[in-house]
Amino acid sequence: MTSTEPIAPGGAARRDRGQTTGEARSSLGVSWPGAVYRVLKGFEVRQMSFVPDAGHSELIELFRADPDIVSNVLTTEEEGVAIAAGAWLGGERSVLLTQSSGVGNCINMLSLAVISRFPLLMLVTMRGEWAEFNPWQVPMGQATEPALKAIGVRSLRAEAQDELVDMVAAGATLAYEADQQIAVLISQRMLARKVW
Repeated sequence: MTSTEPIAPGGAARRDRGQTTGEARSSLGVSWPGAVYRVLKGFEVRQMSFVPDAGHSELIELFRADPDIVSNVLTTEEEGVAIAAGAWLGGERSVLLTQSSGVGNCINMLSLAVISRFPLLMLVTMRGEWAEFNPWQVPMGQATEPALKAIGVRSLRAEAQDELVDMVAAGATLAYEADQQIAVLISQRMLARKVW
């Protein structure tokens, strides 16, 4: 990247990302994970943390195949919040991919991001709502947004694929450039129905 703008602590120099978002949006019908991946690459994300999740599987594979991005497999989701803090302190941007049930595992650790005011971007695939077959997913699915709000993390909810790319771009701007803690919630209706 060539830029004359100074790099802020824990961040990268700003640049226009409108074209990246537009290009990603045009391919949305083919693959929303591919479109989201391109948006996050445009925001110079260098670390991705995840617990394996079918809803994020395509996005995870895109990141894992990218030699410029460090992929962190977590044993539990709250480790991703600590990795995001370390990435920011080291001058890199990160994203945490999790399921709504994983948000429940993160609640106490999210206070680190909120109190320390470091950038945090989470992409959350929702469970426990649309055509859910697993009763264990329902309580945290219903509690995800209220729990995030209670701890001080702002959530943006995408109900349809055509709004997801813009929400990820908006969330990334808030997180990386305004030092906010953002969760983009991806409606279960947008994901393929799980059959066991």
